[in-house]
Amino acid sequence: MSETQSEVVALAKALIQRPSVTPEDAGCQAMINERLSALGFKVEEHFFVDTLNTWARKGTQGPHFCFAGHTDVVPVGNERDWRYPPFSGEINDGMLHGRGAADMKGSLAAMVVATERFVARFPDHNGSISFLITSDEEGPFINGTTKVVDLLEARNEKIDMCLVGEPSSREQLGDVVKNGRRGSLTGHLTIKGVQGHVAYPHLAKNPIHQATPALTELSTIQWDQGNAFFPATSFQISNIHGGTGAGNVIPGNLDVQFNFRFSTEVTAEQLKARVCEILDKHDLDYELHWTLNGLPFLTEPGPLLNVTLDAVKMVTGIDANPETTGGTSDGRFIAQTGCKVIELGPVNATIHQVNERVSVKSLDQLAEIYELILEKLLT
Repeated sequence: MSETQSEVVALAKALIQRPSVTPEDAGCQAMINERLSALGFKVEEHFFVDTLNTWARKGTQGPHFCFAGHTDVVPVGNERDWRYPPFSGEINDGMLHGRGAADMKGSLAAMVVATERFVARFPDHNGSISFLITSDEEGPFINGTTKVVDLLEARNEKIDMCLVGEPSSREQLGDVVKNGRRGSLTGHLTIKGVQGHVAYPHLAKNPIHQATPALTELSTIQWDQGNAFFPATSFQISNIHGGTGAGNVIPGNLDVQFNFRFSTEVTAEQLKARVCEILDKHDLDYELHWTLNGLPFLTEPGPLLNVTLDAVKMVTGIDANPETTGGTSDGRFIAQTGCKVIELGPVNATIHQVNERVSVKSLDQLAEIYELILEKLLT
């Protein structure tokens, strides 16, 4: 392993060894910020409620390219189920083990080292490079990236292009590049009935019976056809509860939680209106509250996406596939400012699992890809 490659892995290992379970940062950003400061970045730390965020920028001119990521990780579960201690950063058989190895401390290490190498080669590069790092991506995501974006918008500091280091790859590094994400809209629905004895149904009003036709209709609707970049919008019931636990009681209420993952072919307001239309058609007595988790965004073929695909091909030999599938990411907050956003990171097969791990070779290659992207965009 070369010195440059081992430097990426060494930083990733050091970050893994800091138990930064959401919203804790555990010193990860301080480690990164020290290295960015040495490169001439102006580093700002912003602490909102329980979340540490970093905004670091080198340069004042455009084009403005940003690396975005998070230092927080999900809980490890039962540590006894891990082959190696989850915060050890053990390396064995070419794999780096530990919570956050793939999601996403490996990407952060590759970003930092790639930037160091790029600045050393091109000290007078064009434009600006920035880092937006949070410790609240895996949690409620209310005091992290979205707050930093609000701060930047308030002072009219615009990002032109952003690369989020989420683990986008499916089977091997670079086979998938996320060039957008679907929107996420959650409904919290309560169908109101009248509680009573099951032997006297004429004195009660069963909300489960009443809701079933409407829920069936909602689950079978084709909301749109999708488009060239997005699959069709999907509706899924995720939680449903009714009843007291007793076998002889008709419940008074039925609580249903459902979620839309929606494309750019439909708006959140259109989905809300259609749901209410169906519930009203079935003459239901209900309360409905909405949570908009994120709007869809898309980065169409252009400089950022094309350069990324070229860089992946040059380093790995793979023709990456642009996709918009999967869950949400902090890219949704950045994209709403008009910034072009893509996501590129390691294989996601073990993220959030026991024995999370990532290929050492893939981290070294990821740093090479990131460096090439900087070179192609800022020189």
